[in-house]
Amino acid sequence: MHTDKKLLVKGLKFVGYTVALMFLAPVVISQAFKNEEHPAYIPVLVIGILLAVVAISFGFYTIKIFMDALFGKKKKL
Repeated sequence: MHTDKKLLVKGLKFVGYTVALMFLAPVVISQAFKNEEHPAYIPVLVIGILLAVVAISFGFYTIKIFMDALFGKKKKL
């Protein structure tokens, strides 16, 4: 069994996206909490929470891509 290099490169790209979102989401959320009296508080907070959810889902998807690249896709019976 060999490693699928295309999937591995795709997984490495998603690692970059995931790490970027993992740093961006907390920054956006903390900026929202620093400016609670600003009228854009709720939209910025919602965007930060959505970025955090996307970061978590990208993390799981990245793990799935790496597992498929290293061990192959599971075949259905």
